[in-house]
Amino acid sequence: MSRRSGILEFAVLGLLRESPMHGYELRKRLNTSLGVFRAFSYGTLYPCLKALVANGWLIEETDGAQEGVPAAALTGRRAKIVYRLTAEGKKHFEELLAHSGPDAWEDEHFGVRFAFFGQTSRDVRMRVLEGRRSRLEERLEKMRTSLARSRERLDDYTLELQRHGLESVEREVRWLNGLIESERAGRDQRAPGPAEQDKQNQSADTGGLPRHRGGSRPDPSDDTTT
Repeated sequence: MSRRSGILEFAVLGLLRESPMHGYELRKRLNTSLGVFRAFSYGTLYPCLKALVANGWLIEETDGAQEGVPAAALTGRRAKIVYRLTAEGKKHFEELLAHSGPDAWEDEHFGVRFAFFGQTSRDVRMRVLEGRRSRLEERLEKMRTSLARSRERLDDYTLELQRHGLESVEREVRWLNGLIESERAGRDQRAPGPAEQDKQNQSADTGGLPRHRGGSRPDPSDDTTT
């Protein structure tokens, strides 16, 4: 399986985990939500869907079958195919989510993986973010070395283009640093002990200001925090 088809499979399974969809709906979500797929076509999507069905990770249903309409009632109109994730497909997607190797750090793959961080465990998120940062730091070092060696031979416009590329990578590294710090802060949170909880309850009862808006404390084990 090519890298391109592998990340498309991952994205399709992830979107269908949210809800069943028609092929058209899937293509629209891939185009609008996951920018790496903006230029791909139905000729790319449908072979992927057929392969996932053949593997038992998806099933095909008609609109009528999904809504409880008898098959006979569909006569005379073309039934739309809805793709639904199977239990095996969900398990396979969860296995893919747990992967945090070098492929997950690459330019094309990282954006798609990041789009599903809400369904990814915190430990895996940390490994992917740190791997991506490490990859970009290596790239920055090479870019700076190249720029220093070739600066005198470049015209102003080529030099500006290289500076722009360098600044773009530096911005992403800063962004990743912020995300990593947020993940670490979330991991280090601890639930309040009984004495602290009683103190918070007494403060609320006596009109004290709650620590969090709405008077509730976020669950530090919530893996959707990014």
